[in-house]
Amino acid sequence: MTTVAAAGPTIDLLLRINEAFNRKDVDRIASFFADDATFLMARGPEPCGRRVVGKEAIRKVLADRFKVIAGMRWDHIDHFVTGNRAVSVWTVTGTAADGEALNYQGCDLYEFSGDKILNKDTYWKLVEQRDRL
Repeated sequence: MTTVAAAGPTIDLLLRINEAFNRKDVDRIASFFADDATFLMARGPEPCGRRVVGKEAIRKVLADRFKVIAGMRWDHIDHFVTGNRAVSVWTVTGTAADGEALNYQGCDLYEFSGDKILNKDTYWKLVEQRDRL
């Protein structure tokens, strides 16, 4: 019996992940994550944002987020892959239910096991209209 390891990340895989996010297809999004994956969200109560662990928890938090920011969209600027790691640079736009407008440049830092996401760490620029260092 021969075992074939799943291929690592590719640009095509990153584009398919982005497409699933833009369709708000939480089941499809979850299918890209390993069962024990970690997603570090850009915002949250922790220094790392918000840590979400496990495929089902990730699916739930994204389903909840898409209810609050229904028009959320990611337009990719650039992406690259090196070994089992990948980076996507994008602009996210949308309007939250509370009226907050999203228009941020950001990136996702990925670590994969084969073609499954082990870790997704999201960052975005904080837009402020005040002078400060």
